[in-house]
Amino acid sequence: MVLRRPGASLEWTTLPDRTPGAGEIRVRVTACGVCRTDLHVVDGDLPNPGRPVIPGHEIVGRVDALGEGVKHLKLGQRVGIPWLGYTCGSCSYCACGRENLCDRPLFTGYTRDGGFATSAIADARYAFALGEEGEDAALAPLLCAGLIGWRSLVMAGEGKLLGLYGFGAAAHIITQVALAQGWRIFAYTRPGDVQSQAFARQLGAEWAGGSDEIAPAMLDAAILYAPDGRLVPLALAAVRKGGRVVCAGIHMSDIPSFRYDLLWEERQIVSVANLTRQDGLDFLALAQRMGIKTRTTLYKLADANQALADLRAGRFDGAAVLVP
Repeated sequence: MVLRRPGASLEWTTLPDRTPGAGEIRVRVTACGVCRTDLHVVDGDLPNPGRPVIPGHEIVGRVDALGEGVKHLKLGQRVGIPWLGYTCGSCSYCACGRENLCDRPLFTGYTRDGGFATSAIADARYAFALGEEGEDAALAPLLCAGLIGWRSLVMAGEGKLLGLYGFGAAAHIITQVALAQGWRIFAYTRPGDVQSQAFARQLGAEWAGGSDEIAPAMLDAAILYAPDGRLVPLALAAVRKGGRVVCAGIHMSDIPSFRYDLLWEERQIVSVANLTRQDGLDFLALAQRMGIKTRTTLYKLADANQALADLRAGRFDGAAVLVP
């Protein structure tokens, strides 16, 4: 499913299988999650995408071709391909272990072709071995919703009361992790979205309400998964002194001006940018140990446009997954 230009619908296209280059693998895609970042790519919210480009960066599949020099992966092995698809390895950020901030990165499904397809080429260094436990479609959302959710939870710091703004794919995964770590969860949804609020409570949230409501306790930290800048002042008002607001999306609408006293008393606003390979290794091992469960709505590959439309409208709980 190819994006010819931002703002257009994806087009069903037949392409020849490509041969992996040195250090690359070809993966037969068995499942690919549909992420809100895919919406930002398709809608043109992110600058300078590949043109044309195949979206999709929550890829699960089987290695079916190895490029020259690839020794740590085997034919037939199940792997996951995440958003961060390449880093230069030589800039100052890569040199100090912060490859998520690389100056010359490539991103799966954005600046290199992704997984809304029957096969995909990936840099072998950025392929995670997944083992054989769990179904492909259930694992796919872990490759971004889970990974970015995990990085945002780590950045939230220490505390006991955690607010999650936007209860979609990432929040429903991280709720399970945070509860196991001893957090109390307060879920904020679109005003009037009783379906998502019920889903949050089902997963163990202590309170669930609209983003325009006030929770019954002050938060130690808040994570914003919804890409709405208007939520930042609301989240600042909801956290205690010294609390932290984590903006987890790669794109967000403009943050409106707000009173300084919302930020005062050492409250913090921080952002999450991409992920490191170590994030992936840490989280995927944790998810397996904990038995993280994902709720998925499955779509045929040819129905990718419908999956994106349903995600935009909030028509399902959890995550959408394309199955070729």
